[in-house]
Amino acid sequence: MIWDWSFALEILPVLARAAVISIEATLLGFAIAASLGLVLAVIRIAVPWTGWTISVLVELIRSTPLLIQIFFLYFVFPKFGLVLDAFTAGVMAIGIHYAAYCSEVYRAGFDNIHRGQWEASIALNLSSWTTFRDIVIPQAIPPIVPALGNYLVALFKETPLLSAIAVLELMQTAKIIGSETFRYTEPITLVGLFFLAMSLVSAALIRALERLLNRRNTR
Repeated sequence: MIWDWSFALEILPVLARAAVISIEATLLGFAIAASLGLVLAVIRIAVPWTGWTISVLVELIRSTPLLIQIFFLYFVFPKFGLVLDAFTAGVMAIGIHYAAYCSEVYRAGFDNIHRGQWEASIALNLSSWTTFRDIVIPQAIPPIVPALGNYLVALFKETPLLSAIAVLELMQTAKIIGSETFRYTEPITLVGLFFLAMSLVSAALIRALERLLNRRNTR
C-alpha cells in the first residue's frame, strides 16, 4: 500500500508539534527581517554617506544562498568565539537574509513620499525623528504591506533549510520519521500539506490587513 491512513494519523500529532517550531522560526525571523530592514532603510536615508556601504551589504546578502549563510552562522561563527545553538543561528540567518530584501521594500516606500513633505517638515522645524514617525512611516508602510507579506510567506517556506543544521522543524521531523519507519510518503506529503495550509492562511491574513489599511486611508 502506497498510503497508510493509520500511519498518517499516528504521525500527525508529531508533525503538528514540529509545525509549532516552524511557525516560531518564521515569526522570529520575520520580526528580525522587518525591524532590521527598516533600520537599514532609515540609516540609508538619514545618513547618505552610508548608502554605498549598505547597498554592497544588501547585495552581498541577497546574492549568496541562504543555506550558506545558515552554515556560516552555525559552523563558522564559533571559530570567532560566537557560539549559537541551531535554532538561534537558523532564525538569525533567515532574519538577516530577508532583512536585505525588506530594506529595499522600505526604501521604495520612502522614495514614494513627495519631497515637498520633507521640505515642509523642515520649514515647520520638526525633528528628523518626528518627521519619520508622524509623517513618513504612516504614509510609506501601508502600500508596502503586500510586499512584506509576500516575504513573510517566502520566509516561512524557507524554514525547511533549518533541517540542514538539525533544527527539529517540520522537514527534519519528517526525515527522522522516514528514517525510523522507512516510510516517507506520508510524512513528506503531510509536511507539504502543512506548508500549503499555513501559506494560504498567511496570505488571507495579509489580504485582510491590506484591506483594513486601505479602508483607514480612504476615510
